[in-house]
Amino acid sequence: MTEAAQTQPSNWNVPNVLTTLRIVSVPFFGWALLVDGGDDITWRCVAAVIFVAAMVTDKIDGDLARKHNLVTNFGKIADPIADKAITGMAFIGLSIVGDIWWWVTILVLLREWSVTLLRLSVLKKVVIAAAEIGKIKTTFQAIALGVLCLPLLNPDLPSGLQVPCEVLFYAAQVCLAVAVALTLWSGYEFYRDVWKQRAALRSS
Repeated sequence: MTEAAQTQPSNWNVPNVLTTLRIVSVPFFGWALLVDGGDDITWRCVAAVIFVAAMVTDKIDGDLARKHNLVTNFGKIADPIADKAITGMAFIGLSIVGDIWWWVTILVLLREWSVTLLRLSVLKKVVIAAAEIGKIKTTFQAIALGVLCLPLLNPDLPSGLQVPCEVLFYAAQVCLAVAVALTLWSGYEFYRDVWKQRAALRSS
């Protein structure tokens, strides 16, 4: 057995388990979000908790994998898929219940999945590091989606909560607008850098 094989971490590790749990949670999250057409207060709150837990474990498993040298090929593929699956389900579910415009969902998902698939399949010789603007985008997007999963505009909420929840809803929409703008800009930067690197490889 080679030294590289001996030092290759096992796929059975905590970061990969957390990643797998995020993928498994996607259908449960979608179901909770859409119970009674999205009008069930309790299940909308459950959906928000699942989404927040997924975002927190996304951060934790990445940190653990890097800190303890547990980065695996499975993790490299499954982690971005888990991230895009839960956020994609949030966008689609919130569009179904009417809290996010469909054109926003389609635009964001086209950008996110095209970049993810390009990273996983095409870019074998081209390495594009995650840009700082992409991390900021992810933060705004996670905050916006996590808040919008809550039943903020439900008329059955206690009267004392309706105005604060409405304010929170529109604050989340502002965060979402920022996230969409950063999504488009970071997508442009990604494809620009890919083009530059591939042009440099062809000329070398």
